[in-house]
Amino acid sequence: MRHLSLLCAVFVLLAGSSAWAEKVLVFAAVSTTDALQALAPAFTRATGHTVEFALGASSVLARQAVAGAPADVFLSADVAQMDVVEKAGLVAPSTRVDLLSNRLVVVVPVDAKTAPSSAEGLRGVKRLSLADPEAVPAGVYAKAWLVKAGLWETLTPKVVPALDVRAALAAVETGRVDAGVVYSTDAAHSRRARIAFQVPEQDVPRIVYPAAVLTKGGALAGGRAFVRFLQTDAARKVFARHGFGVPGARVP
Repeated sequence: MRHLSLLCAVFVLLAGSSAWAEKVLVFAAVSTTDALQALAPAFTRATGHTVEFALGASSVLARQAVAGAPADVFLSADVAQMDVVEKAGLVAPSTRVDLLSNRLVVVVPVDAKTAPSSAEGLRGVKRLSLADPEAVPAGVYAKAWLVKAGLWETLTPKVVPALDVRAALAAVETGRVDAGVVYSTDAAHSRRARIAFQVPEQDVPRIVYPAAVLTKGGALAGGRAFVRFLQTDAARKVFARHGFGVPGARVP
């Protein structure tokens, strides 16, 4: 009888553990791909939860979340797309945090014989790739920079819009365009493109990546655990190795 009681107790503990461990669906800006994939195993070891990523343009992910997609966490490449989701009532209270920062760079094919060294130098390119400048954060930031530089109207006919920042980088890597404007974190991982110059931070809107737990997913506890995990010292070190800055204060 005593053995039966012990077995029942073990079963209850295992069942409780299984019920507690959740699969967390994270909608995340494609520019965070490498860092998040590096962090996923450590998150599972630390919490017991597993994580799955849906990666893409923040604007597309925000629309999907508002349309009812059951994401547990949203990590956006800009504040505006997180605002869209929050205004739809989908952000769990007190979970939104400014998690990361980034920089824009201009890249050219690695074997390019010449490269621009400033915004003015872009006048000489024939084709310039950007993430969609009307919707995707990387493209919106790039357009704001070029507008401020007084070059947007001149360069608009040369712009080749891409689905997201990784697609804009791919256009440069394959030689379909002469140059592109992407995040420094994406350029750092490319072997087929090189940085021509960094966009001065004072010339572009502050690039902030907010993260938040969403209320429509099925793993609220797991989502909270993931957002907390992204703010740990260990996670911050991984983000730093992938080139991200960390502007945000921690939230409970």
